Amino acid sequence: MAREMRGAFIAGLGMYVPERVMTNADLAVLVETSDEWIVSRTGIRERRIAAPDQATSDLALPAAREAMRVAGVEAGDLDLILVATCTGDMGTFPATATILQDKLGARRAAAFDVAAVCSGFAYALDVAAQYVQTGRYSNVLVVGAEAMSKVLDWKDRNTCVLFGDGAGAVVVKPCPWGEGILGGVLGADGTGGCLLNIPGGGSRSPLTAEAIAEGQGFLKMRGKEVFRFAVEIMGEAAVQALDSVGLTPSDVDLFIPHQANVRIIDSAAKRLDLPADKVFVNVDRYGNTSAASVPIGLVEAWKAGRIRPGNVVVTVGFGAGLTWGANVIRWGNVEP
Repeated sequence: MAREMRGAFIAGLGMYVPERVMTNADLAVLVETSDEWIVSRTGIRERRIAAPDQATSDLALPAAREAMRVAGVEAGDLDLILVATCTGDMGTFPATATILQDKLGARRAAAFDVAAVCSGFAYALDVAAQYVQTGRYSNVLVVGAEAMSKVLDWKDRNTCVLFGDGAGAVVVKPCPWGEGILGGVLGADGTGGCLLNIPGGGSRSPLTAEAIAEGQGFLKMRGKEVFRFAVEIMGEAAVQALDSVGLTPSDVDLFIPHQANVRIIDSAAKRLDLPADKVFVNVDRYGNTSAASVPIGLVEAWKAGRIRPGNVVVTVGFGAGLTWGANVIRWGNVEP
């Protein structure tokens, strides 16, 4: 028997960032750079760095618990756990979502990872919404968590200055149709896979002693090409997502883009013709936290009172793959 469609809304949210703050001045001790050089090109002033004994699931756990507390959901209530990450606890498998499931004690929940890198949260939120909308599941935990510092070459100033660690989480539950997560757009262009990747460690290039010595286990990026892609796609994806649900940029109350570079954010805001007070930016404090970027932004914007019930919120991410994704959300009544 076919299930009646229902809506899906964000019922709870939480975040966690490591205690250690690494400033641009700290980085200048490690590589040839300066605060002025980094700020002028990226807008980043500092980022959070995970402790040596902190893995991605350790960052995800407190964020997940906070989101569940806000949503009034216990571990036993969870039907599904999705973790968007490119820095899983165990390089290849098992999924970090299953490790988080164990830590939460969510024994009845299915669990899997979403591998779309910086677009991962957009992808995972879209998947969660569809599970809830069709009636398959009623309590889905979505986490974007990254320990990017673990995969950086701290001698490469073109990459090590950009990234940070952290986690953000939301709980998605049912609501009336036409409310909550209204829709969005997902996309990919695999021809750009060579622009941003970690070349070693997979079946194409196993992480041998030689590969490790060559730094193949570290993130590699062709920055100029990625920048051009991001400038083009981020605003366009948001426009397409809004159009898919019958809205326009003028309907947007808050735009929460992936926090990779302030110049890319400014370009997307210009494409949408949005004033600064409708654009959320925290890249200066956290850098690029990949899949954790958007959910951390959601939490901070919500706590700051910049998202209120009924507001139209647009989130968008882009990343390796190349991938992109945007979500359009009509915000519900979420109490701290």
